[in-house]
Amino acid sequence: MRIFILLLSLIYMAGATDAREIVRKSEDLLRSKSSISVLRMEIVKPDWKREMHMKVWAIEPAYAMVLVTAPARDRGTVTLKRDKEVWNYLPSVRRTIKIPPSMMLQSWMGSDFTNDDLVRESSILEDYTHALDGNEEIDGRLCHRIIMTPRPDAGVVWGKVVMWITQKGYMQLKVRFFDEDGIAVKEMRGTQIKSLGGRVLPTLWEMTPTDKPGQKTVIEYLDIQFDAPLKPSFFSRKNMKRIHP
Repeated sequence: MRIFILLLSLIYMAGATDAREIVRKSEDLLRSKSSISVLRMEIVKPDWKREMHMKVWAIEPAYAMVLVTAPARDRGTVTLKRDKEVWNYLPSVRRTIKIPPSMMLQSWMGSDFTNDDLVRESSILEDYTHALDGNEEIDGRLCHRIIMTPRPDAGVVWGKVVMWITQKGYMQLKVRFFDEDGIAVKEMRGTQIKSLGGRVLPTLWEMTPTDKPGQKTVIEYLDIQFDAPLKPSFFSRKNMKRIHP
């Protein structure tokens, strides 16, 4: 009996390790030690929509700077992440505002992406446990379905995250976010797979809230440079006011 229990434990540990490794490879595909990206965001509501353009600098996993380049009314708005701290710079009032942990679930610039989504304040590798939950086909591609559960001491905003990652290429095609009561809150889909920055990956990401019909936010990668020459000193509060569209 003890041998049987030991075998089950080893099988479970191997599955958990494999699941984490799959998630790690999918994260490595989307990111590198550093990157510079140009993005287009479209926010769609039932009765209106608007478009924004952004430039993003990042050193994973500690630093990120997001600069809004268009439209004119939002031009120059900056979001900065340094480790676990996040700030917004509002050029219209020339103020820098620190975002407290309680506001990480709030919408960023009116979109369906939260502050946490945008700057990845939480780590899906370190803050969650990972378990394989079978396979499923998404858009004609066979995917691993992986359930991620928060660690007891992790300060994360989601009660559970389920991710679908292609078995070939480790691309994240679907991510579903659940609250602490196990209710699905929103879902993100990755499409328009093509070569960008020397890698084959989804270049269009659509976030859809489950309880708001006719509403979604789309982010399209227009350009990306992996392993960009960036230094941590670039990600400073002073530099939030200096960088220009």
